[in-house]
Amino acid sequence: MKIGIIGLGDMGALCARQWAAKGYEVLGCDLPEKYELLLEQFQDCAVCILRSARDVARKADLLLFSVEGARIAEVVAFAADSIKYGAIVAGQTSVKHPEIMAFEKYLPADTHIVTCHSLHGPAFSTKGQKLVVIPHRATPEAYRLAMDTFESLESDIIEIGNYVEHDIIMADTQAVTHMGFESMGTAWKNAGVYPWDHGAYSTGIDNVKILTTLRIFSYKAHVYAGLAILNPYARRQVKQYASSESDLFKLMICEKEDEFRQRIYAARDFVFHGDREWITLDDEVLADFGLSEETASNLPNSHLSILAMVDTWHQLKVSPYDNLICQTPPFRLRLGIAEYLFKNESLLNESINAALYDKSIRADDLEFHSAVREWASIIGYGDMDGYISHFNEVKAFFNDRLQQGARESARLINKLSS
Repeated sequence: MKIGIIGLGDMGALCARQWAAKGYEVLGCDLPEKYELLLEQFQDCAVCILRSARDVARKADLLLFSVEGARIAEVVAFAADSIKYGAIVAGQTSVKHPEIMAFEKYLPADTHIVTCHSLHGPAFSTKGQKLVVIPHRATPEAYRLAMDTFESLESDIIEIGNYVEHDIIMADTQAVTHMGFESMGTAWKNAGVYPWDHGAYSTGIDNVKILTTLRIFSYKAHVYAGLAILNPYARRQVKQYASSESDLFKLMICEKEDEFRQRIYAARDFVFHGDREWITLDDEVLADFGLSEETASNLPNSHLSILAMVDTWHQLKVSPYDNLICQTPPFRLRLGIAEYLFKNESLLNESINAALYDKSIRADDLEFHSAVREWASIIGYGDMDGYISHFNEVKAFFNDRLQQGARESARLINKLSS
């Protein structure tokens, strides 16, 4: 069984090393100009570096495309004629529509398509992390062989019936989740405020907000741009998030308390009801994960970003708990802090009162409102370059704390998962 990987970036390299360690013969390549560099990077393990995608495709029994979603069609078209007869083909893109369209257009009819998606970043080992596997076109024998190969990564395998279902779930668990945290980071950047120095961001759930925001901005912009813009279901959900946030913000500044409370409580009752296994974040754990060097006074916070997310789920009639099947660490943390807020009546009431009547935080809420509109417009227009530029501007603002935030958020994720 020879495994070929086209694209030895962060995730491709992670899978290559894991499979090689399990005894598979692994072949890989990336852009031609990276050939010499890859030879150096993989000299310590049994991964054979080849010069081109066609060289890898010609030899691989299972061929994995681990490239950007925006380039998947181009790369598949280049390699398609060299793919072995009867090979199993998979992709590691986070949005499956462009990938499947490319496979159907360019792959020989005799190939089997069993695609996948790792629900974690390259900072984590594949062991114990979630890996989605989606059969698209394969015999039972080919599917079993593909599953055996994926299972060797020691991931927690989630089988999803089709790529459409995958992309609908990803619109919630990734695209809108990331956009919410990106809006927070943009608001802080535009206000010129580092949130760990601000008293309104000193509670346990604010530590989660800050660390997750820094975690997202520590990664590459094109990854998040592809998730939001290439997923055909993401724009609808992003548009609703922007609409929910705007509706709530208007009620806040007009101090329409009855209407505001009714809307918040209706969202709470829709999302947080029934007898289910709650995430239940630990107070002491949350309090330990902060970046502030001094203990700041705890000021009220509207938590508008969280209120808007729960209202979005309500308006779309989406149960986020159903989507935990494909959870990512940021999504689980976001649902966890939403649950923490909405199931704590005292904290929720404090947030509602702050949203309606505390003028000292109104400027912060305005910055967040503007940031949501900015991101929603970029995603709505499908502006990949604008997304990347906007992302990198915020990334530069937080540059000195990004790696610390990524480390602490990883530690937080592991702690809450244990």
